[in-house]
Amino acid sequence: MMLTQVTSPQKIFFAPQRLVVPLFQRPYVWSKDNQWEPLWDDVLRLVEMMADGDQRATHFLGAVVLQSQEAVAGTLAVYTVIDGQQRLTTLQIFLDALHAQLEEAGLSALAGQVLALVENPEAFRAQPEDRFKVWPTNRDRPAFSAAMSAEAPVNHGKLIAGRLVDAHAFFYDAVRSWFDAEPQERDARAALLVQAVTSRLQLVSIELQSHEDAQEIFETLNARGTPLTAADLIKNFIFQRFEGDAIATERAYQENWSEFETPFWESEVRAGRIRYARSSLFLTQWLTARTLREIPAREVFLQFKRYVADTKADVLPLLRSIGVAAAKYRAFTEGAAVSDGLLSRIDRFVYRLDKLDSEIAKPLLIWLAEPEQADIDEPTRHELLEVLESWFVRRALVRAPSQGTNRLMLDLLVQLSRREPGQTVAAIAVDFLTSQTSPVGYWPDDAEVRRELQSVEAYKRFRRGRLLMVLEAIEDDQRGFTSGNPRSISPITRGVSTIEHVMPQEWRANWNDGLDLAQEASRDRLIHTIGNLTLVTGSLNAQLSNAAWLGENGKRDALRRSDTLLLGRDVVDVQDETWSDAHIEKRSGRLIDAILAIWPVPDGHASSTALSAARAQYKVEVADLIRAGLVAPGTVLHAKPVAHRGRTAIVNADGSLLLDGASYTTVSGAARKIQGGGTVAGWNFWAVDLALSRTLADVRATYAGSTN
Repeated sequence: MMLTQVTSPQKIFFAPQRLVVPLFQRPYVWSKDNQWEPLWDDVLRLVEMMADGDQRATHFLGAVVLQSQEAVAGTLAVYTVIDGQQRLTTLQIFLDALHAQLEEAGLSALAGQVLALVENPEAFRAQPEDRFKVWPTNRDRPAFSAAMSAEAPVNHGKLIAGRLVDAHAFFYDAVRSWFDAEPQERDARAALLVQAVTSRLQLVSIELQSHEDAQEIFETLNARGTPLTAADLIKNFIFQRFEGDAIATERAYQENWSEFETPFWESEVRAGRIRYARSSLFLTQWLTARTLREIPAREVFLQFKRYVADTKADVLPLLRSIGVAAAKYRAFTEGAAVSDGLLSRIDRFVYRLDKLDSEIAKPLLIWLAEPEQADIDEPTRHELLEVLESWFVRRALVRAPSQGTNRLMLDLLVQLSRREPGQTVAAIAVDFLTSQTSPVGYWPDDAEVRRELQSVEAYKRFRRGRLLMVLEAIEDDQRGFTSGNPRSISPITRGVSTIEHVMPQEWRANWNDGLDLAQEASRDRLIHTIGNLTLVTGSLNAQLSNAAWLGENGKRDALRRSDTLLLGRDVVDVQDETWSDAHIEKRSGRLIDAILAIWPVPDGHASSTALSAARAQYKVEVADLIRAGLVAPGTVLHAKPVAHRGRTAIVNADGSLLLDGASYTTVSGAARKIQGGGTVAGWNFWAVDLALSRTLADVRATYAGSTN
């Protein structure tokens, strides 16, 4: 029967016993800023209250859950620590550091009181680790043993490195500094400190019998302290149900789970705007692949329990399945991070999608690697990845909305899992993606990609890693790696090249051709389009980057000297007097041709004209309206909302808005300034006439209709 009581460190630790943290629990994670220092401050406040005569002063630390184990008569009582291992381990470290300082101070009686709480009597020790009252998870044992076994005075610098050694050093130094602050009162202060730490700290102890279900209590209490990850919860859930002795449990852990407690899996990765431990993100994606259901990250543990219950999965096969999938996941993740050499098809796919900041294809990759898909041959797998990569990259290039695409990928995965004999996964994917007509799912056709890339300021509108990936792909295409007939030893070294403007951003210094205001505004946009961008293996210095086109120290020769990449050959081989706006536009066309070939769509595929027009409308900028002659630089815009009537802004030549002496790059930004913050529909906020009859949104609709 479960026993719950309020207790103290003295009552928990005094009896000869071992409080064992299971190997499947997460390692020690408490830190100085978040836990050690606040605990020390709490203890000092408690001591002050006691010194002021408050005999009822206490401080509550939280709860611990222990489960008794069957013990052989005459041996130490053994309890499994179900929850509270962080605070129990910290208390042991604190008490041992305090004991060492009491020994150094010659306060042997007080030191003896504390020693009884950190060490079991020799008569109860059948093996060396029986010395310790608490025995942490296997990963923490070396540092814990080193800290707890060190003789006073302790030289922490000579102990093995570890968080628990750091914790011991913190409390050791804190106690010494506190003793030294008032040496005349040291003995009295030490007595108060010992009493405070041993008997005035309070915990709620929940003790379970060996036959009771510990998992339910663990899940209820897991949110305290440092939050547990989904991987922590799943690990505890699995191993609580593992039917095997200690040796079998250790073997299963080492072979199938210990890998998740390495830096690779514990590091944080971004999925959308949120960061997760990679292990937790993988388990979410693995469960999605297994259940073919959308699994919100916050629900992965609950959904995992449901999956185990629904499938009646045996623990060991389940562990092995997760371990095999994790190994393949790690292989393609690390393979994609290799900067030199030819990547496998899946590694290249992962590399490129990582640059698009997309995780939504990972469940499909996990599904594809499962034994159940062994009938899918390698060429068909590659063909499927080609289809998916084209869909992802093209949507990124036209800046299609990404919200909701995770649901679409799951729908595709369901379709793939239901394939009939004779159907290939690549053909199913093509049929599925070409049939999509919503903004969330459509596959942009050649016309839309060309229209977008011909005018978009790629350098400003695309994230740098995304743009670099596209230019690298063009370079590799020119080296023959897209066609499979390489004309070079290896692909470009990934992730190290620098994006350079051919016509410099500061073009007015040496490239001014007597342009009028409208032509200058047009060039300011054109220099950021893809046709004016190239890659160099090292950044040009500012002087050469902004130099004139010709001459010994000109831009063309600087580019020629700086690099041997094929991507820039059509730039440096130009013999004209200057690199002009016309050159940029022609080169944009050539690079777009390459992009369309690298990421093709099926023959005859065309996006919906109506859908394309609607999408185009919401990618228009004021500069597009200026270039089309629909809005002139200097146009006065009038605030339409009644609350802001009379406020105006002026359209600058580059498409920004001048408001109260400051320039705003977007219409919504200027509108928010007037409104005082919050969400605002900027295109509907501004009217282009004093009568307020025609808004910028109306002008944008006219533009979109004329270009589609």
